[in-house]
Amino acid sequence: MTERSDDVLGKDTWRALRAFTPARIAQGRSGVSLPTAANLQFQYDHARARDAVNLPFNTRQFVAKYCAAFPDLPEPQILQSEASSRAQYLQRPDLGRRLPESMWQGLRQSVNTDEGFDVAIVVADGLSSAAVQEHALGLLSLLISRLNAQKHRLAPLCVATQARVALGDDVGEALSARLVILLIGERPGLSSPDSLGVYLTYAPRRGCSDAERNCISNIRTDGRSYEQACDTAIYLISAAFKKSISGVGLKDESLLVLESSATTVPFFKPKSLLSQL
Repeated sequence: MTERSDDVLGKDTWRALRAFTPARIAQGRSGVSLPTAANLQFQYDHARARDAVNLPFNTRQFVAKYCAAFPDLPEPQILQSEASSRAQYLQRPDLGRRLPESMWQGLRQSVNTDEGFDVAIVVADGLSSAAVQEHALGLLSLLISRLNAQKHRLAPLCVATQARVALGDDVGEALSARLVILLIGERPGLSSPDSLGVYLTYAPRRGCSDAERNCISNIRTDGRSYEQACDTAIYLISAAFKKSISGVGLKDESLLVLESSATTVPFFKPKSLLSQL
């Protein structure tokens, strides 16, 4: 059976909409099945998502690039969760949320916790080390510069493998940080295998719930830019220090601030697009 598309019957009315989304819409059909091209694209995207989950985080390469970018900052601390392998990490999410006790004690003793820090930053592989390798350093360059400009005391960077989001709480408590920022690879999607997420927690400690964190997600080339993510993070950090809270009690109102000071822009009505259908 030969493949066919809606073009056989006339104009493909979905083509204009496909240009606005990577979602799998209007894939066409061959009989009752997908065309070969659409099926192969699905398999390719699925393979990329699987590779992103299983690809080991090259910490040595990342640390070398970080040290070259920030020669005046201390060399990062390399950490690993209680998960001993990638397979165990995927099967036991609880182990990825904790540092081994000996490593936690060593991290605590490595710095002068009597003075403490304002901000601790953790870079973690999460479910997509590809996202961290691709985007973490670019975001860090902006974020560290802005934090230094605001005179925040920064803890030495920590780089963690086999890590879940809650691992940042362990690190923040060990370093006596007022706030922890975790950069982590997000769960890959078929159209976004390299999406980076940022989680912020005020007063981090073991046992924090997800409701106590703020999340900035979809940081990637085709998603949220480094500049947008950094602006949002700085706004949330400033608000967290001012209100002594993070999570559901802290809302991102940065867009409201911008809108109140900007010229009103007419709401976009896709009339021209709809007229093509």
